[in-house]
Amino acid sequence: AKSTTISGVDRLVYATIADALEVIPRTLAENCGADTIRLITKLRAEHFGDKNPNLGINGVTGKLEDMTKAGVWDTFEVKVQSLKTAIESSCMLLRIDDIVSGISRK
Repeated sequence: AKSTTISGVDRLVYATIADALEVIPRTLAENCGADTIRLITKLRAEHFGDKNPNLGINGVTGKLEDMTKAGVWDTFEVKVQSLKTAIESSCMLLRIDDIVSGISRK
């Protein structure tokens, strides 16, 4: 939703990171045997407009549940560090790719 409010190349960054982070609930839904497409669509609809930002997938039942009531807490610092690590790893892989492709051209 945030990527739709941004214009230019910066929009692609937001959209790509959002797609990458969606792997987490998608994998959780698949692993608990839920109908992944319907569950993710419902989760997106509930998160849109910050209607219920604490809603998540219960890994046991495969249903949407308020994570604060379920006692699941993610700290902001953990999320920020995870994103930083992922971005740094991606940049490092791109640098390595540039080096390898530069060597193969010679």
